[in-house]
Amino acid sequence: MAPVPLARRTGSGAPDDSTPLLSLRGAAVSYGERTVWQGLDLDVRSGEFLAVLGPNGSGKTSLVRALLGRQPLSAGTLTVLGRPAGRSGRHIGYIPQQAALSAQAMLRARDLVRFGMDGHRFGPRPRSGAIRRRVDDILASVGASSYADVPLGMLSGGERQRVRIGQALATDPRILLCDEPLLSLDLNHQRAVTELVDARRRSHGTGVVFVTHEINPVLGLVDRVLYLARGGHRIGTPEEVLSSESLSELYGTQVDVLRVRGRVLVVGAPDEIAPPHHDPAHDPAHEAAASPTIDGVRP
Repeated sequence: MAPVPLARRTGSGAPDDSTPLLSLRGAAVSYGERTVWQGLDLDVRSGEFLAVLGPNGSGKTSLVRALLGRQPLSAGTLTVLGRPAGRSGRHIGYIPQQAALSAQAMLRARDLVRFGMDGHRFGPRPRSGAIRRRVDDILASVGASSYADVPLGMLSGGERQRVRIGQALATDPRILLCDEPLLSLDLNHQRAVTELVDARRRSHGTGVVFVTHEINPVLGLVDRVLYLARGGHRIGTPEEVLSSESLSELYGTQVDVLRVRGRVLVVGAPDEIAPPHHDPAHDPAHEAAASPTIDGVRP
């Protein structure tokens, strides 16, 4: 099945025919002799919400690392805001996976947002009232004002993700990269996080690349889906990609896609298998200890 062309509608708003925010052509990532994905042609434009799906080891986080300039391509080209990846720093907001806090545990919520604004600078940071007001405005925009001065180690997972979204938005980015931001969150916090991300792209035309192992929390928001598996991929609307025919062809085996009360269930998708020898620091399978299927239904 050939990749589906980019839909003309982006962000449920007016069509955007401007230069893509990010563009890949013939892109591939390999680890040793194992090709994680290849032949990827992809444009993401202003206001578009792209969900990136696939089982563990399919290269979802490798894609995010490539877009951040932290993972070189093994083939093809990649530009971000018209420049090589890694050279558009302040214009890219990044929301990472939930992680152990360690040294960040005693940082206050407002400190983390402040680092998002000027953490790239060396030397003393100015303590201006304007910066403090800007931090307060960001915290208010993500609903985190009430715990602005609470150490991160005392916040719930959902509260910390709100703060991380604030940190990612601190430089008014044109692209928002979200790497499994819903992991370990309950349904209410999943809804809150996705609504914040969606509100940002609608109000500012920010392009969103949203890596997730479960499509259902964002199904109503997504413009297109990029599904990675077995070194291949499918790109298109959720209806085009999340079908039994499309995924069966991608996996080379029978995969059933069921729609039950508005939810998508994928049954029979095989697990991806990591190579027997690999560098853990660059392990494409180290993406999330999550189900290899879209909605927790294992083969």
